[in-house]
Amino acid sequence: MKKWIQAFRDSLDGTEREYTSGSIKRAIFLLAIPMMLEMVMESLFAVVDIFFVGKIGIEAVAAVGLTESVITIVYSVSIGLSMAATAIVARRIGEKKPKEAGDAAFQAIALSTVISVLIGILGFVFAEDLLRLMGADDRVIELGHGYTRIIFLGNPAIMLLFMINGIFRGAGNAAIAMKSLWLANGLNLILDPLLIFGLGPIPAMGIEGAALATTLGRAIGVSYQLYHLLKGNSTVKIGIQNMVLEVKTIWNLIKVGSGGMGQFLIESASWIFLTRIIAESGSIAVAGYTVAIRIVIFTLLPAMGLANAATTLVGQNLGAGKPDRAESSVWKAALYNAIFLGTVSIIFLIFGDFFISFFNDDPGVILVGKKALAILCLGYVFFAYGMVISQSFNGAGDTFTPTLINIGLFWAFEIPLAWYLAHQMGMGANGVFWAITAAHSLHALVSVYIFRLGRWKKVQV
Repeated sequence: MKKWIQAFRDSLDGTEREYTSGSIKRAIFLLAIPMMLEMVMESLFAVVDIFFVGKIGIEAVAAVGLTESVITIVYSVSIGLSMAATAIVARRIGEKKPKEAGDAAFQAIALSTVISVLIGILGFVFAEDLLRLMGADDRVIELGHGYTRIIFLGNPAIMLLFMINGIFRGAGNAAIAMKSLWLANGLNLILDPLLIFGLGPIPAMGIEGAALATTLGRAIGVSYQLYHLLKGNSTVKIGIQNMVLEVKTIWNLIKVGSGGMGQFLIESASWIFLTRIIAESGSIAVAGYTVAIRIVIFTLLPAMGLANAATTLVGQNLGAGKPDRAESSVWKAALYNAIFLGTVSIIFLIFGDFFISFFNDDPGVILVGKKALAILCLGYVFFAYGMVISQSFNGAGDTFTPTLINIGLFWAFEIPLAWYLAHQMGMGANGVFWAITAAHSLHALVSVYIFRLGRWKKVQV
């Protein structure tokens, strides 16, 4: 017990490590604990947001759900760049080249800043059009366009928070990444009720208050990240010598990141289409789906923390010339992830209605949300393997293999199946839920097959 307690403390002490030797099990533990805690806070943010917004009304929940479906495109870009930063930084750390790791970190921040500002301006200007495109009715647009505008205006904070955490993960300092998200989302937890409902001299801002709380919290989280990158006490640090734009490094980031952006844009776009199909069943269906998805995210994001641990282990061990150790790390991380999500799926099957009713007591919302949870959690064990394997490809710098898999499974299979089940078979929203479970389960099987071929071991970044 003392051994595990000490390991837990070590995982949170903020020390950067290379994981190219020693116990693989311990390496996964040291990386996964802060990464899972980081994702717990991120998932708690999603749940807290929908909890307070749910007190405003069904239209407010629908507005948040539709906006989130669009903003996932922004997340896709930031996650893609984050993947590139993690893969390149981890490879340089494995090669014992900290100066080059710092160079890559600066290029990634500069590139992410430019892209995030452009996306933010477009989203702010066309907020109402985006909601209308997603199938929102006039009431939802009237209530929610302010929320959408503020979220897009704060887009640089969202993108940089994700991207800089990718740098810290690549360096093996998962604790700093965790603390930055805990700070950002902890502030959101405090600000959400204050700005939504008001208190004393603070006016009630409604749904716009939720967006402002998110933006302020994440902006402060980014400030915390930059402090640690610039103060010079970490393995990956940014000094004056790193602040020079390097076309070659930027191109390398774009090349690796474009695959990451592609795979998540493809997946995010599929979610937009799925939400659009559900929207045809009305605001109650969208609200039930939104609540259920937030609860699902609450468990999938910690699981993604385990998958991110595999990303760092693959990158550093390939950089050190140890591909077999990289592969062993992946299989162990996938097994632990399957155990975690398998346990969660049993809980959801038994207590699904309780979780949904906690956020919204509308009978229609509870009915839709409960069914969504029951269907989606049937594929949780497959989801566990799919997450880890996909992130392992990304950690190797092979971001294009997951992209191709996503095109085939989410666009060519999931969307047509969802439309067919919802409309031709008359299953409505339930048809969409079954399509999601089937597509993600098949995604895991295909990913495992390609991973076993071993081509990812030869990728150079």
